[in-house]
This record gives sequence, structure tokens and C-alpha cells, in this order.
Amino acid sequence: MAIRSDEIEGYFRREYGRCVATLVRFLGDIDIAEEAVQEAFAVAVDRWPVTGLPPNPGAWITTTARNRAIDQLRREASRHDRHAQAALLYGQEDPAEEVGLVRDDRLRLIFTCCHPALARPAQVALTLRLLGGLETPQIARAFLVPEATLAQRIVRAKKKIKAAGIPYRVPGDAELPDRLAAVLAVVYLVFNEGHTATDGDDLVRLNLCDEAIRLARVLAELMPDEPEVLGLLALLLLTYSRTPARTAPGHPLVLLPDQDRSLWDRALIDEGQALVRRCLRRNQPGPYQIQAAIAAVHSAAPAAAQTDWRQILVLYDQLMACAPTAVVALNRAVALAEVEGPQAGLAAIDGLDLGSYHPLHVARADMLRRLGRTAEAAQAYDAALALTANAAERTFLDRRRRELPGRP
Repeated sequence: MAIRSDEIEGYFRREYGRCVATLVRFLGDIDIAEEAVQEAFAVAVDRWPVTGLPPNPGAWITTTARNRAIDQLRREASRHDRHAQAALLYGQEDPAEEVGLVRDDRLRLIFTCCHPALARPAQVALTLRLLGGLETPQIARAFLVPEATLAQRIVRAKKKIKAAGIPYRVPGDAELPDRLAAVLAVVYLVFNEGHTATDGDDLVRLNLCDEAIRLARVLAELMPDEPEVLGLLALLLLTYSRTPARTAPGHPLVLLPDQDRSLWDRALIDEGQALVRRCLRRNQPGPYQIQAAIAAVHSAAPAAAQTDWRQILVLYDQLMACAPTAVVALNRAVALAEVEGPQAGLAAIDGLDLGSYHPLHVARADMLRRLGRTAEAAQAYDAALALTANAAERTFLDRRRRELPGRP
């Protein structure tokens, strides 16, 4: 059966990180691996609409990319060792697996990208690019930085990995704790991009959510005594459990208070809440564990009106103590508005320096609407719309703006 180009794009999003990670293990060079995978997908765009989808698209892309990379190495070889490397790879069908705790190419690549020789922003940006297959503009929006700045970070990080000879491996037990924070940040941001896509027609990119949860599970198996690993996994599961209720016929986005909670995935909620209880018993709170506890409070409420907002506000106070960021302060302001009213929440929001972060304008618009300040609410919705590229979010915000009393 023939396949359309948009379907091939879907395979690109799902398979890109897996193929690049496998090629890095084969070739030992990130740039060559990434270029080869992109070329292989270009071949697929030309060939698959005619020949149909191969039985294993990911394996087809990996094999095609590997052969093209080897051919390139052989053509460009200027030294005997490069030529010998290509010759060796050409006859290599199944390179020996690394012996260790983790047998997963993508996790190897994450830990390579999160090497301490790289700055934290570069670690996360590079891994999102290579593992999630996210484009530079998408990552730039996730980081709230200009696209050119993000592109430079990725280029410099690749060059540093190559120049420093940073190994492609999972670090030893003694190194793992120091390398963990960046790895968790990567998994978290990959999930966030899947949970609410920065652009495109769909609100959710399920493949990224699934990939982030899969990586979080593997990390939990690797480091079962790390509470923050368990906290991150719990947070992702509890958040993802609400996915079936986040859209409805005629409504591309349904806010948490309006969701049909009977659609929430109870198995994921039960698993996430059990992980939160394990974290509480360890009594070593961290940012991911506290966020998971907040999600657990939401998941425990049978209806939106029964949400324990005071407990959530207490948890946000704890989160501010260990992770005092502007985004955390914004989320705390939303909880404050539920406890003390929209005026208190608005006062907290207006002190934040998050002008390019569209959720701030969405929160302001909601609080201004509740206060009856319609004209200001419309301006806040306009500001949010100007910063939102996701079609589902834009439809929702435009509808909210048009529903304001007296607005056209």
C-alpha cells in the first residue's frame, strides 16, 4: 500500500531519536549519524509513496542511513584509519552490545549529551534535538530563548563532544548522581513538548509523551533508590493520565476544571500515587517529587470543586523553597487565586518577568475575566495568542476571547 508524505513525517517524529542513537553507536560521530538519518528519510519520502511502507520502517531507515554514512566515510577518507573504520563498519551487522546496567542506545546518547563538560542549557537542548527529533524553533520556544541562540548552543555542544572525545556510554555508578539532574530535565522537557506541542495542529504528541515515560521507567529501573527519578516518573504518569479528557468533540482543548474525570486513566493514577507514597516515605523531597504530589492531589479529587487547593498552595510554597523559578511562581499564583481569590493571584502574577511566556498571559486573562475587567482580559488573550503557535491552543484562546461579555 502506498504511503503519503504526512504519514512519513509521522514516522520521522517517532523514529528519529531511535535511529540517530543507533547510528551514533555504529559510527561514533553525532553529526554524521544525524545527517545520514535525515538523508535516509529524504529517500523514504521519494520511495515509500511508490513502493509502500516497509515491514519495519525504523530498521529500514537505520540500515539506509548506516549504508549512506559508510559510503560517505569511504569517499571522504583522507587517512587510512578513517578508511579502515568505514571498511570495518561496512561488514558489521550487529555491533556488540555494551555490557552494563542499561542496554539502550537512546539512554547512552542522553548521558553523552549530558556530560558535565557541556553547559546545562546545551545538554538539554542537544538531547531534545537528537532524542526527540525536535526542530530548533520548537526547542527555542521551550527554553524561552531566541532561535539563533539555541542553534548556536547545539552546534557548540556537538563540536565539544567531538573535540573532547566524550564517550558514548552510560556512566558508572559513582558518576550517575552528578549527571542525573540534566537527564531528568531532558526527559521532563520531552514530555512537556508531547503533552502540549509548541506548534502544529494537534494539542498532544503522544509519541513524545510515550518516549519520555519509557525513558523515565528505564531510569527508575537503573536508579531505584533515587527519589527524584521516582518523582519524575510519578509526575509524568499522573499528568498523562488526564490525556483522554483534555480534548472533546468540538473542543480541541479542555481545561482541568472542565474535564470529564471518568475518562482519566485510573491505572496510571494508581501507579503514580503509589510512587508518590514511596517518595514520601523516603522523606527526601525534591522538585519533581513535589510536583508529583501536586498532581496527586488533583488526581484524588472526584470533582474540580473538591480539589484541595490549600494543600496545593502549601506544596507550591515548598516547591518555591527548593526551585524558586518564575514559572513555579506563576503556577503558585494560579493556586493562590483559587484559595484567596483572583485579585491576589493577579497581584502575584503582575510581579513576574515572564512577558514572552504565553501561559502567563493566559492566567492573567482568566483572572481579569473573573474580576470583570473585560477589556484588559481581551488584551491578555491577544498577548497569549501572539505567542502561541499550537492550533488547538489558538482555537481555545480565540473562543475564550470571543466569549467575553461585550466582545465581538
